[in-house]
Amino acid sequence: MSAPVPRPLTDKRLLRGARTRSTVLRRAVDLASLDGLEGLSFGRIAADTGLSKAGVQTLFRTKEILQLAAVDHARDLFIEAVVDPARGEARGGARLRAVVENWIVYAETPLFLGGCFRAANMTEFDSKPGPVRDALLRDQRDWRALLANQFRHAAAGESAQTDPELAAFQLDAVLLAANTALRLDDSTVISKVRRVLDQMLRPPG
Repeated sequence: MSAPVPRPLTDKRLLRGARTRSTVLRRAVDLASLDGLEGLSFGRIAADTGLSKAGVQTLFRTKEILQLAAVDHARDLFIEAVVDPARGEARGGARLRAVVENWIVYAETPLFLGGCFRAANMTEFDSKPGPVRDALLRDQRDWRALLANQFRHAAAGESAQTDPELAAFQLDAVLLAANTALRLDDSTVISKVRRVLDQMLRPPG
């Protein structure tokens, strides 16, 4: 799970356009985390950001393009907050623990007003085939693949888990449940997340 490296911008008009786009997308991901991607509208974003509705629509043209851009922006922010800071840890148990601790900060702070962006939108699109569903599914698969890869590296002596994909599925399910609990003001769920991970990384024998 990685984000593309942006090119530096030097043209002032391009810089203004990039800042406007970033402002719109930052508001879009917050709104989508609260009300879902279907709740996005050019009018509401314009009102919330002080931009013109025509200006927002010029940037994204259609609601679906805005939704897809919001998914990508949320992905980039998630990687920056959760995945990248853990890359300095050794692969396996240490990196997995770092990723989970970063995820806890991401969900508790929260990075998005409504909590986990993926959790807020997967159920909305799970039965709606199309590009938005595909983008959300891509992010889910990449996230679980990242977790599975760390379980795979932890399997040799660090963990009793013998099926990395199953372990990743189980841990992802725990984190999604924890996100819901946090939205309901159940802060005790964080200690449960850590206990689950401790059990999953318990050495064999």
